[in-house]
Amino acid sequence: MIARPDVLLRLEALLVLSATVLGYRLVLHGHWWFFAALFLVPDFSLAGYMQLDTRVAALLYNAIHSYLLPILLAFAAWRLADFRLGQIAAIWIAHIAFDRLLGFGLKFPQAFKPTHIQSAGVFPSA
Repeated sequence: MIARPDVLLRLEALLVLSATVLGYRLVLHGHWWFFAALFLVPDFSLAGYMQLDTRVAALLYNAIHSYLLPILLAFAAWRLADFRLGQIAAIWIAHIAFDRLLGFGLKFPQAFKPTHIQSAGVFPSA
C-alpha cells in the first residue's frame, strides 16, 4: 500500500494539512471564522472550466492549486511581518493539501479528469 504513489501523495497531503492548520492556529494565531471564510476561495478557479478553453482553464486551476503562489505569499508575509498575509497563505496551503488528500490534484490540459493524483494510482502499461 505505501509503495503506491497515489497513497504516498495523499499521506503527504495529510501531513501538510496537519502542519498548516497547527501553524495557522498556534503560530499565526488565526481565527477559525477567517479560516472558514477563505478556505474554499481557491475553488473559484473551477469557474474557468465554464467560460474558458480547457487548456486555459487547466492552467488557471493549476496556478491556483500549486503550492508555489501561497509559498511566495508566505515568504512575502514573513518579510513584511504581516500576520494576515501569513494566515491567508496558510489557509491557501491547507486548501490545496485538503484537495490532494481527497484525490483532487492538478489538471491535465486535455481534460478535467483525471488529475495527477488519480493518474499516479494507475500503473502504465508496457
